[in-house]
Amino acid sequence: MESFETITSPGNPRVRRAAGLREAAARRESGLTLVDGRRELARAVAAGVDVVEVFVRERALPAVAGLDVAIKEAVIRGATLVTLATRAFARVAYGDRDEGVVAVVRFGTSRLDDVTFAAGRPVLIAEGVEKPGNLGAILRTTDAAGLAGVIACDGRTDAANPAVIRASLGTVFSVPLAAAATAEVIAWCRRHGRRVVAASPGGTRFWHEANLAGDTALVVGGEAEGLSTAWAAAAAAGVVDLETVRLPMRGIADSLNVSATAAVLAYEALRQESGR
Repeated sequence: MESFETITSPGNPRVRRAAGLREAAARRESGLTLVDGRRELARAVAAGVDVVEVFVRERALPAVAGLDVAIKEAVIRGATLVTLATRAFARVAYGDRDEGVVAVVRFGTSRLDDVTFAAGRPVLIAEGVEKPGNLGAILRTTDAAGLAGVIACDGRTDAANPAVIRASLGTVFSVPLAAAATAEVIAWCRRHGRRVVAASPGGTRFWHEANLAGDTALVVGGEAEGLSTAWAAAAAAGVVDLETVRLPMRGIADSLNVSATAAVLAYEALRQESGR
């Protein structure tokens, strides 16, 4: 596998454009984002994501050329391979995480109506999640527990954020994922007959007492404000069938991290499904 180009300057326009994709505005304008790491890139390639460029740190090129099947496949499909000198690579790489590979890919969150979620499997709905690491962890949990997918509603971070991709370990590319406003998601739940089970500190039942398996929508709220009142209002109006559940909190904190709560609900749904 040969390099098409070698760049030495961190000020090179190509390098600057790639580095700029760490910013949300640049991602929205271009429809592109960055993938850090070989495992994440391999999952993007396996999912059929369009890889535009692959930047390889010059010193890492021999190992990559000999071992990395995903990079070879990306190049075969039309990606441009560019080697970067150490200082130039540092500009596009993320902090201390340097696996010698950063890719530019065409990727964004789909609209709700454009995504098919398997019937009979719970969907995880994350409302108002602000931190990319939490959204990435929720995607990773969804993949691990075999749920139908994730709907990010009224989110304050986009799934194309490189930090989401890292935290998800690249599962963001394979887990069915959509983004929509809360009102649209509520309407979707009604249209598809999804029972809504929402985690709340004031939930009426413990999490394991509710039926979480099957055609459910498991809803978790954002880090700062929790669940919006739109869900209770929709239930009061008869739009959705809503049940709230709580987790026991025996310390001074009143709630878990949103990704931890999502994991508890996801694996309880899996336990119930398997009858164990």
